[in-house]
Order: sequence, then C-alpha cells, then structure tokens
Amino acid sequence: VVVDRIFSGIQPTGTPHLGNYLGAIQNWVRLQEESSSVLYSIMDLHSLTMPKEPAILRQNILDTTAAILACGIDPKKCFLFRQSLVPEHAELAWILGCLTNVPRLLRLPQWKMKRASQNNEGTVGLLTYPVLQAADILLYKSTRVPVGEDQVLHLELAQDIAQHFNKKYGEFFPVPKAILSTTKKIKSLRDPAVKMSKSDPQKLATVNVTDSPEEIVLKFRKAVTDFTSEVTYNPASRPGVSNLVSIHAAITGLSTKEVLHQSAGLDTARYKMVVAESVIQKFAPIRNEIKKLQEDKSHLIKVLEDGAEKAKELAAPIYQEIRRLVGFQ
Repeated sequence: VVVDRIFSGIQPTGTPHLGNYLGAIQNWVRLQEESSSVLYSIMDLHSLTMPKEPAILRQNILDTTAAILACGIDPKKCFLFRQSLVPEHAELAWILGCLTNVPRLLRLPQWKMKRASQNNEGTVGLLTYPVLQAADILLYKSTRVPVGEDQVLHLELAQDIAQHFNKKYGEFFPVPKAILSTTKKIKSLRDPAVKMSKSDPQKLATVNVTDSPEEIVLKFRKAVTDFTSEVTYNPASRPGVSNLVSIHAAITGLSTKEVLHQSAGLDTARYKMVVAESVIQKFAPIRNEIKKLQEDKSHLIKVLEDGAEKAKELAAPIYQEIRRLVGFQ
C-alpha cells in the first residue's frame, strides 16, 4: 500500500525573505492541513555546500526554525526536524550515489552556476547534493514533493534514481511526483530580471519576514518600476510592476485579475504603498512571534530533536529493508 507522503526541505539561511515565504512556506502551511503524513526538514547537511562559519550555521538553524514555526508550521501536524539528526539521509545518499552517473550531475544547471562562485573548482558536495536530495525524499518513500521551478530537474533526478533502484533491486520506491508552486517567482525589488535572494548585495532588493514596517515601506517605495503610471500585469514588458502585482496577489490570496480590478485608477507610486501595507499586515504577527520564539532557544532545539525522533522511527524500517536489498544484510 502506497502511503501519500509529502517531503520538503529548507536550507537554514536564517530568517526567510518574502520570496521564501510566498514560494515555499505559505504552501507548507497549507499542505500540513491536507495530508496526514508530512515531513519538513531543516537541511543542515545541504548548507555545507556553501561554506559557513559554524557559529553562524548554528544560529541560522535556530532562526530558520523560529521563522517557520511563526509562519504557521505546526509540529503536531507534521514532522519538523533537522536533517543531520537522521544519519540515514547521508547513508542512503552513498548507496544512491553509486547508482548515479557523473555526466548526469555535471549537466545540472546549479552545478554550473554555483561552481562559478567557488572559483570554478566546485566541491564534491556541490556536485552530489542532488543525490542527497534524492535520498532525503526516498528515505521516507515520499510520494509528493513541493518544488520551485529551479528544483524541477533535481526532482527528475530523484525520480530516475528511484526507477533505477527499482529495476535493479525490485519494486521498492514509489516514484515521487512534483507539487508545483502556483506562486510566480518573486523577483528582486531592485532588478526585476533576477529572483529575490538573501545574498543580494543591494539591501533594498529583498524584503525579510522580520523587517520593520518602516523598512518594508522604504523597500517598496524604492522598487524599480517604469515610466507608465497605471497598474497592469505583463511580466515581459513591465517586469517591475508585474512583480508587485504577483506579490500583492500571493500575499492576499487573490488572483492577478482581482488585484488589478482593486487597483484600477491607482498610479504606481500609490500602488507600491498598497502592496507594502498588505505585506506589513501579513508579517507583523509573524515578526512578533519570531522574536518570542528566538528567546527560547531550548524550545527550538527540542522541537527539532522530537521531530528527528519521529522521522527516525519512520526511516529506520525502510532503511533496514534497503540494506537487505543491496546485500548489506
């Protein structure tokens, strides 16, 4: 019997930004209500692919956990855990890595892109992290995975690895399907050609969940638009204004059409303030809750450890069976 099981992960980069919130976390909150088996992991193993100071990583893990709890993730409705507390992730990644050919990994766009930031050398971890992603998903026999468009190729790799394993050792893994986010990629407020990112050197480009109302107003006021004052939606010819419309629609839960209808007659300067206000309203309670949670470090650590215990209970029998199939037992 195949159990419907959702798996997703988030890298501990500290406090999420508006793009993370609308693209992933808001979706997670919805999915935990809809499915009876949901696992959300703080991907600390993955975070080593880009070098971090240990103290910063420790803090980022706690800040990310506080933020997703504050956004509405409920450990009673899902397993929320830290990846590195379940060693089977890395063990299964080794087994699956032995079924994956190198040319396939070398073709993945993330490798080409991120390698450039490591002086074109690129570590083994950076090359093989998509195999670890496949292990993250398959370790629980997950059937559905929420992904952004930039991760679709990695999910395809996981699907292929599952089929490859099944061919070699007999039907074992369900082939996981993508749950594609309906939210449009949120773009930088300073350059609507690129996606909103934490690592953007321009401070005004990215809205963080913990920004004060003043900071949010400033960032939207300075958002790059164009010289037409009415509000329309056409990402190709008006990327800046269209990005504001996408944000407004996603944060209010309205369709693009409804948002445009509401904004008829506003010029872009006024419209920016409308969007800023809707973001401020959404983030104010979250921001207060994050502050509260950050003060109770031991609670955050306990949530992740309790979640890992539950995840281990689920993973252990599946992994024992994998050990038997490949001949370790």
